[in-house]
Amino acid sequence: MKLFTVAVFLMSAIAHAAAPVKIEAGKYNIDSAHTKVGFEISHLVISTVDGRFEQYSGEVEMGKAITDTKIDATLQVASLTTGNADRDKHLKSPDFFDAAKFPTITFKSTKITGSAGALKVTGDLTIHGVTKPVTLESKYMGVVNDPYGNNKIAFTAKGKISRKDFGLTWNKAIEAGPVVGDEVTLLLNVEAGKPIAKTAGK
Repeated sequence: MKLFTVAVFLMSAIAHAAAPVKIEAGKYNIDSAHTKVGFEISHLVISTVDGRFEQYSGEVEMGKAITDTKIDATLQVASLTTGNADRDKHLKSPDFFDAAKFPTITFKSTKITGSAGALKVTGDLTIHGVTKPVTLESKYMGVVNDPYGNNKIAFTAKGKISRKDFGLTWNKAIEAGPVVGDEVTLLLNVEAGKPIAKTAGK
């Protein structure tokens, strides 16, 4: 009896894991209250510094197939924070992002391939006035209805870029190497929502 129960449990788990992730087509606005757009970069060779952008907007247009999805997002450079006011001021200065001259960072997808659990999201990333193609390793987490009458979807994504490719070349050297590394790791947890469509008579 115990073996039968275990077998039923395992079959149920396998079937659940194999079930396709639900897709609800439509346009979703990025929910800034439940989204994190962060990055990590090497500091003094032996350590890292991480940061995030606190103001952003955008839209995820879900297709009937996950690979038909389109993503368009804009980050406000002035909202960058690393938890240190002096460092943040330096990062927003002409030495790095030059927020006064280039106030936004944008991303517009051009191609999405793979399956919900293993997506490659390729798009044009514009930083510091320079546009380069980048590919993010992403995962679509599914769709749910929240308590306020909205469909909510979520993605996670991770990728690496060279800051020098975007003209962010400032650096100083110490005995161990550069103060700031070149490779930047991008870390995203994105939630987006849209109102649930009302049926006739309701």
